Amino acid sequence: MNPVVEKIKGGLIVSCQAYPGEPLRHPETMAQMAMAAVEGGAIGIRCQGLSDISAIKGQVDVPVIGIWKDGHDGVYITPTLRHARCCAAAGADIIAIDATDRPRPDGLTYEQTVSALHNEGIVVMADCGNFDDAKRAADCGTDIISTTLAGTSPGRPKTDGPDFELLGQILQAFPNYPIICEGRIHTPEQLHEVMQMGAWAAVVGTAITHPTSITRWFAAKL
Repeated sequence: MNPVVEKIKGGLIVSCQAYPGEPLRHPETMAQMAMAAVEGGAIGIRCQGLSDISAIKGQVDVPVIGIWKDGHDGVYITPTLRHARCCAAAGADIIAIDATDRPRPDGLTYEQTVSALHNEGIVVMADCGNFDDAKRAADCGTDIISTTLAGTSPGRPKTDGPDFELLGQILQAFPNYPIICEGRIHTPEQLHEVMQMGAWAAVVGTAITHPTSITRWFAAKL
């Protein structure tokens, strides 16, 4: 197992992302957010975009999971081999890519993309939406499997919190694989539950680093 994968075992990975048009959309701001998360106990950071990856990697000493979102429909999380290579060049220790069977913009399959990245020594994390995605990722030797796209890609309904059912299915099928739970972990109790189930690590984003969404949660209760 790659040493960088070992480093995130049993811990909390914080996703620091802001999108175009949002008030916090600035690499320096995301780097400061990442630093604050590490100070609070994060053992890894997930971030989006080449500028953010570079800025964050220069400020933290924990593994950085990099993605490049390009577009809004279909495969848009690190959609091509070029996007993945650029994330690695920007400094990401792990590259997360869409692991669904949907067509990729460069015409490569998921398996071909992973093979090319592995040949270059790049650690790959599979952002999966259902069990078939996880099996595809495992079959081609992806380094990490994650539930990132559960409920946001075809194949499964969107759950109110984490997709505990999918996580359980993947953990049971691949007991010796690093499985990360990501997606709608909104409370410390939910984080505790997914880790008790046997997740290798967990990614929390919105509930920690997206104040607009957090404020909406509170405002909705007024």
